[in-house]
Amino acid sequence: MKHESPHKSIYILPNLFTTASLFTGFLSLLWAIDGKFHWSATGIVVSCILDGLDGKVARLTGSSSKFGVQLDSLADLVSFGVLPALLIYLWQTSIFGRLGMACSFLFLACGALRLARFNIQTESPIQESKKFFVGLPIPAAACFLGLLVLFSSYLPTGSDTPILPFFALSMLIALALLMVSKVAYASFKEVEAIRAHPFTTTLSIVLLFVLVASEPRLLGFLFISAYLISGLIYTYLVRPLRNKTFLGGPIRRKS
Repeated sequence: MKHESPHKSIYILPNLFTTASLFTGFLSLLWAIDGKFHWSATGIVVSCILDGLDGKVARLTGSSSKFGVQLDSLADLVSFGVLPALLIYLWQTSIFGRLGMACSFLFLACGALRLARFNIQTESPIQESKKFFVGLPIPAAACFLGLLVLFSSYLPTGSDTPILPFFALSMLIALALLMVSKVAYASFKEVEAIRAHPFTTTLSIVLLFVLVASEPRLLGFLFISAYLISGLIYTYLVRPLRNKTFLGGPIRRKS
């Protein structure tokens, strides 16, 4: 009996992080409706961090479960689907009327499809699924939109031709398509690599945290933008070259 209780308490830990992410998403929805867009965008980033922690805790403690996967998906749909779609619409794209509303719904619908496909993939894992996600993860898509709101404070104001609403609208469409695409994105789930090099990994995380903390709005947006581009580069440039080299290889002629 004494050996079972710690296991049960560890089992609850990932779900607590998931619930905290859901609560942050709910608060951020209220902030978006009140017009506190920067607070709402910050809430998306905090939800992304909590969502990443619940997965890490579940894997490290071996407390993953089907219940946790479903709860995580439902929380993600609110925090990374409904919230960013509403935030961007109220912040910029409402000036496009029905078009802006349709693009926000497209983002939400593709996010729901992305989550459903991910749940199916976890039940029947592919060889590459541990290292890569198939399609842009919905937390990354939401984090990009949240950091876009925060990054907008660096942009000049008062221009005669506002580009930001058009950029926000185009990014809603692009992110929606990336989520349901076959583009491969790094998952950062290689626990073996972390265990093999714990000191190097910890040092890298600390340095990255200090770097981002020095200028979070600017560097955070640049890092998430680099992540978006990295998937396209790997899928359409790096992977085809690797497959060509592996399958074809250099042709050697006999002398």
